[in-house]
Amino acid sequence: MTQSIAFNLATNIKQLREARSMTQEQLAQAGGLPRPTIASLESGSANPTISILVKVAGGLQVPVEELISPSRAVGKHYPVQSLVSRKRGQVLIRKLLPDVLQSLEMERMEFDARARMMGSPHRPGTREYLTCESGAIEITISENTWRLGPGDVFVFRGDQKHSYRNPTSKTSVGYSVILFGS
Repeated sequence: MTQSIAFNLATNIKQLREARSMTQEQLAQAGGLPRPTIASLESGSANPTISILVKVAGGLQVPVEELISPSRAVGKHYPVQSLVSRKRGQVLIRKLLPDVLQSLEMERMEFDARARMMGSPHRPGTREYLTCESGAIEITISENTWRLGPGDVFVFRGDQKHSYRNPTSKTSVGYSVILFGS
């Protein structure tokens, strides 16, 4: 077995086992193997037979190929320029999540000095959480206005008409988290 395959095998078995919250003992039982065999595989010092690989793969419920192939990334980096952004008047809005989720939306809003923006009412049952990161943000709903400073959070029904405003002469930044109603 070449060094890279042994490394891949050791890394993949440990990563897959831990992702399933299994101990070495539990994986050994699931695969019908002694625990020291699992420890030896995870250390990279083993030279397993195909039969052992099949048992380990069965215990982890993955194909044998997944045990010996190069490790998959545990996470994925999204550079800021790869995230969707748009300009609405004097407000730059950037999505914080690279994936489209049915029930959740998170956005960063950067307000130029004195910028205003109308919010879009969402479907009934939607809740919106607005957090001010820096500067100040005013939110107006039904002729009532609340002013948020750094760290403040305002929660409201997102199915109402609402608007945002930066009342200061400097840039303000806020975050909007929207939980869509069903």
